[in-house]
Amino acid sequence: MKEQAAIFKAKSTIKAADKEHRRKINFNIGKYNAVVPQGKQQFMDVALARERAKNIKWKAIETLDKQLENFEAAITKRGAKVIWAEDAQQVLSAIKKICEEKNCKTLVKSKSMVTEEIHLNDFLEKHGIESVETDLGEYIQQLDGEPPYHIVTPAMHKSKEDVAKLFAEKLGTDPRATPEQLTLTARKVLREKYVQAEVGVTGANFIIADIGGIAVTENEGNARLSCSFPKTHIVVAGIEKVIPSITDLGLFWPLLATFGTGQRVTVYNTILTGPKQPNETDGPDNMYVILLDNGRTNILKDSKQRESLYCIRCGACLNACPVYKNIGGHAYAATYSGPIGSVITPHLKDLGEWKHLSYASSLCGNCTEVCAVKINLHELLLENRQEAVEEGNSPFAERIAWKMWKQGMLRRRWMNIAGSKTKNWVVNTLVKGWAIHRGKMVFPKKSFNQMWQEKYGNR
Repeated sequence: MKEQAAIFKAKSTIKAADKEHRRKINFNIGKYNAVVPQGKQQFMDVALARERAKNIKWKAIETLDKQLENFEAAITKRGAKVIWAEDAQQVLSAIKKICEEKNCKTLVKSKSMVTEEIHLNDFLEKHGIESVETDLGEYIQQLDGEPPYHIVTPAMHKSKEDVAKLFAEKLGTDPRATPEQLTLTARKVLREKYVQAEVGVTGANFIIADIGGIAVTENEGNARLSCSFPKTHIVVAGIEKVIPSITDLGLFWPLLATFGTGQRVTVYNTILTGPKQPNETDGPDNMYVILLDNGRTNILKDSKQRESLYCIRCGACLNACPVYKNIGGHAYAATYSGPIGSVITPHLKDLGEWKHLSYASSLCGNCTEVCAVKINLHELLLENRQEAVEEGNSPFAERIAWKMWKQGMLRRRWMNIAGSKTKNWVVNTLVKGWAIHRGKMVFPKKSFNQMWQEKYGNR
């Protein structure tokens, strides 16, 4: 149970000391912080908009079974096929079967965190199918052999010089190429892949229950090409992405754009309701929608943690988190990083193995403050900690230490008897875990009681 925690501590220790990494990520987050206030100006009352969005997601999650059944019935009528998958293996098996039926050699894929969750690219490569990321940031990460660094901006930790060097190594471009030249190079490579691909894969920003639609929002147009050029389109979506009605998009699209990138609305917003119809000239001949559980019902059955399923993956909590801004996305070693990742990963995977992520927080509450749908993230992190202790996923020494601390804090006389030297020794020497990753704690020479008495007497 200590393996993932050890990996996290090792990676975060290295990244926290990497000043160049910190400079890059803070530069990019600074650009985000500069534009978000402008995007919020489109709302007459942004707090009310967030509250309404939370209420809509509450309704969707509380009636999730019915919403998903409505979606399936509506999109099936238009010729799409819906596949229900309990875990990652079922999704991968379904996609493999579809690819074999379509004699797929090349697959194009738009940005999708849920396909990162199931490690789709690695799976397809092992089975001789070329899977090409078509989002520019994801394409950069794929070239470099790295997973996404951020939910919304996958290559946030790379400078333009880093990308130029990478393209020079992998694609033979000029190492001094400008961002415009690099983008044109990527466009040339990827457009050839759209034509070659037999299958296109996208995620879903929202599953629209009443019309049986998949809503996709993007800034590059690559998702539209991925789902329209190939003859077969596969959607992979987590079951929590559902919203009740198409009218809800009037609220959710601007919220996602503003809190995700600071835009009023993203450049391309698409609603997909099935494969090409008899009277239509464009679109895929076949459309499959795979609805993935993969631990989401574990969260659903937990009345307190259920709120985390409201997340619309805007990434605002990552950009606000002081921990994320110091250690970056890869240190988490999980698909979903930052505060929302620290909340949901222990439930999507294993609480005992991943509980350490819920301690990777200052509990400052800034994640809750910026959440587009007002999820109480810092409170859910505390809930995770409590659940881990209740389930016995805490070391014996840790439990004893906290019991001793509790007894001391409940008895002021005990605290006063121990002088500052004794307290310093206990925390910095006896409690070994404190000083390993932190500076030494120095207690004041006088206790609060002593200072109070000196100033006010016994009153």
